[in-house]
Amino acid sequence: MKLCYCLFLTALLMGLFPFFTNAQYPDKHAKFTAKDGDGLYQVFEDYHIPVNSCNLDYFYSINDFKAGDPLIIGKRYQLPIYVYHYNSESIRSTINVEDWSKAKRIQQYNRDMRDQGYKDATYEDSKILWVPYYEMQCKKKKETAEKSNGGGKVLEKKRFYIFGREHRDINITSHALKGCIFYIVSGHGGPDPGAICEGCDSHKHNYCEDEYAYDVSLRLARKLIEHGATVYIITRDENDGIRSGKYLPCDNDEVCWLNKRIPRNPKLRLEQRSGAVNEIYARQQSVGSTYQRAIMLHIDSRDKNERADMFFYYYPGTKKARSLAINLREHIRQKYAKHQPGRGYSGTVSGRDLHMLRETKPVSLYIELGNIANKKDQSRFLLESNRQAVADWLCEGIIKDYKKQK
Repeated sequence: MKLCYCLFLTALLMGLFPFFTNAQYPDKHAKFTAKDGDGLYQVFEDYHIPVNSCNLDYFYSINDFKAGDPLIIGKRYQLPIYVYHYNSESIRSTINVEDWSKAKRIQQYNRDMRDQGYKDATYEDSKILWVPYYEMQCKKKKETAEKSNGGGKVLEKKRFYIFGREHRDINITSHALKGCIFYIVSGHGGPDPGAICEGCDSHKHNYCEDEYAYDVSLRLARKLIEHGATVYIITRDENDGIRSGKYLPCDNDEVCWLNKRIPRNPKLRLEQRSGAVNEIYARQQSVGSTYQRAIMLHIDSRDKNERADMFFYYYPGTKKARSLAINLREHIRQKYAKHQPGRGYSGTVSGRDLHMLRETKPVSLYIELGNIANKKDQSRFLLESNRQAVADWLCEGIIKDYKKQK
């Protein structure tokens, strides 16, 4: 009898009985180390954790943390993300759930975390599966809202703090771009403001290319997400978000993907951006993403008397990039013909050997929004309504291009 009991205890300690496996119990929580400038809400956004009472209360409880407390630089915190040992069979059997859609969401979550550099390897290779706390414990509310500006049903809601407080909540209202991957690269940033129109208004404000290109980039990214796309914003400014008004103050705190400081050296700066795009592209391609597009947004600098409609560059010989450029130019021409009859549109499409077109792996397009020194061109990006219109039109043209590629 004693021998049997001893054998039972030995087997129990060695993990031979299946009802004590990780199918029921996570090993631990994912962790992060707080850095200078980190805020809890921003950390939640980085790890795609909804900011709600369920997730916040759990974070407070597992970290002995009080609401309103600052994160301490250098301290390790537990995230509301369970860590399971993947059993090499399936996600459902690993976490002991039957819900197939939940398992698919968890699968995608792990892929997103791997793509963004928070996980070093896939869960299949590492046997480390991250499961968001909210997937297991938080009760989800049914989405029944209607889109406020169009009346269409809201298919899903997402929150991205990069767009700013007023624009962070996004209603996904269509699947027109589901499965599509976009890399939005706003020109210049950090130590390089790009083209500058000095003292361009009665208040002697300087208009910096990187600020206005970034605002249009965010608006375009947001529209793409509304239609179901996955978007990577490569040039980033965590403080700005989508902004209103004509004057967008110049600053130099932009960073590259995953919070990398932007180099002063132009060659290194471009290599940093193309490298960030290519790294994500390879991961997305490995999981079957076929429609991937990189969009670079800039504002040109010319003589103040020279007007320049939006024009497009592609790398010579890349047929899909040229097709995308032509489709966008045609769509914008139609929009001007409808909203400003008789104005005309002189935007061009041409091939150019630019680093960001030559070295990036996805189909890539370089868009110049106008001449920053020309008063009439300035209205295209100084007026908030026009910045939004440009983003809307580009998104519509991209949807048309995608439909033609399918």
